[in-house]
Amino acid sequence: MTRIVVIGECMVEMAPVDGGLYRMGFAGDTFNMAWHLGYLLGPAHSVDYLSAVGDDSTSQAMLDFIQSQGVGIAHIRQISGASPGLYLIRQENGDRAFNYWRETSAARQLADDPAALARALQGADLVCLSGITLAILSPTARETLWSAIAASGAQVAFDPNIRPKLWSSQEDCRAVLTDAAMRSDVILPSFDDDAALFGDATPQATVARYTRLGAGEVVVKDAARPALYSSSKGTLGVAAKRLARPVVDATGAGDAFNAAWLAARLEGAAPKEALIAAHKHAARVLQVPGALLVVERCASLAKSTPKA
Repeated sequence: MTRIVVIGECMVEMAPVDGGLYRMGFAGDTFNMAWHLGYLLGPAHSVDYLSAVGDDSTSQAMLDFIQSQGVGIAHIRQISGASPGLYLIRQENGDRAFNYWRETSAARQLADDPAALARALQGADLVCLSGITLAILSPTARETLWSAIAASGAQVAFDPNIRPKLWSSQEDCRAVLTDAAMRSDVILPSFDDDAALFGDATPQATVARYTRLGAGEVVVKDAARPALYSSSKGTLGVAAKRLARPVVDATGAGDAFNAAWLAARLEGAAPKEALIAAHKHAARVLQVPGALLVVERCASLAKSTPKA
């Protein structure tokens, strides 16, 4: 059994429904990855989420949801008096836009207890985190987290997932993400984001920059254009198939791509087959509302649960 630990922030999501009302759910880039990894890999692998929440009723509802979806919650710390972050989805110029309230999110304290981090990461084979994970932490907490990851000996998969508003400056963002890339084995950037921050002219330039930093594998997502893979064994690009139906919601498609890529590689797929699987799974997410395939996951878990 492979043990995977995904580190980051799950947030309260307020999504619009008919009549000007909102539906509450739970999502976030790294939690989405954990969810999809659990869904794709099943009980043959262990997927735990490492984060922090509060001790309020909403935090408890979040924990109950995460656990109900087959993702481990043993290493999500509950902090007295704290609460989770929240974001609200709205329509703007025909597209989704977001407002965030995360300045006091409990997840900002996820790396404040070195002993808890060591316990959470003990025996991990793969650790997954993102640029958002690092952006919500203080510089001291980032170093505490990286020290714990290094001590665990786990492989590291990192999605830069660049969100400029979370950083004090572009210089700070570039420095922290470059440092993270140097500590990672697999890097899963999105070309448009990296091009805007680092000035990469092409996906090949993105690959070259991360390769120089020591990444063993780089997978560059490029929206509807071919995804580019590179390692010491060579480079290849694989395009997604044309969607049979219109895009319903692009939320979380990149997270689903990341998870499907990693799941395929963990199960022995070659890079080309892993890219095909990642495109296929991301396409499923593009054609449903939200970032998760909750109905399918619940049905899968129900089938795998022994009857009394």
